[in-house]
Amino acid sequence: MNKKKLLKKLKKNKQIKHQPSYIERMRHYYDIFSDFADIKYLINNVLEADRLLQQKQLPQDLPALLLPDDIQDTIFAAVNQKYPMGDPRGDQVWNQYVENLPKLDKDLREFRDYLENQYGMWAYISAPFVHDIAKFLDGKPTLEVMAGNGYISKGLRENGANVTCTDSLAWTKENETGKHLVTDVEKLDAIEAFQKYADQIDYVLMCWSPDGVDIDWRLLQAIRESGRDITLIAIGEKYGATDSKDFWDNAKMIDVDTAEKLNQHHQAFDLIHDQLYLVK
Repeated sequence: MNKKKLLKKLKKNKQIKHQPSYIERMRHYYDIFSDFADIKYLINNVLEADRLLQQKQLPQDLPALLLPDDIQDTIFAAVNQKYPMGDPRGDQVWNQYVENLPKLDKDLREFRDYLENQYGMWAYISAPFVHDIAKFLDGKPTLEVMAGNGYISKGLRENGANVTCTDSLAWTKENETGKHLVTDVEKLDAIEAFQKYADQIDYVLMCWSPDGVDIDWRLLQAIRESGRDITLIAIGEKYGATDSKDFWDNAKMIDVDTAEKLNQHHQAFDLIHDQLYLVK
């Protein structure tokens, strides 16, 4: 039996079932929990972020994608208010809520995984965050290294920033990084890019350097050894999911108050707490 006939037979026997995508599941949850504003608010944020990214636009800020601690009590009270005690319709509705609530909770917590797999977006970069960075740069020439698909540089360019966008594009065989370019990205690794543009820039921007890989520390050393007054703008989770220990051990944070203001539109929505740092 050839492959096509086998697939037809399996479908006929209902052995092949459509597995709903992440976004399909989110829309399904929206329908199920349509009476609960707190839940719809979270789902709407996810769906809107996905819609904008599909259009190669930066999304908006996200709230913490966590269900309220008392959401099960809220749902229970709503069911009891709508259906008399012992009404089988109420039991049926309650069971549907109870079945889907843990699934929704899990999917909300895994939104970052979806972004990584679907768009190659590892750090969640919002339009307001990039707008603030562009204002801070104030037109000064900037080099972005390890730019991935170029989300930050795209936003900076749309806000009038003078930015050169580079990435080694070495991850295209392993994940979605480099497969969904949203702006022009020059193929250079971080050290090559700095060596090429060092005498033309005032800032280097580095977002989510890989965890445990010392290219971030080597880049910082190259900046220091260049003798030029260049500030490194680093976005990552200190001693966490990004960058090397050597980098965090040796990075000298400057202008902490300015960095704090720049982070106003870069708040955690899951268990990752990455921040923007100004480094010398």
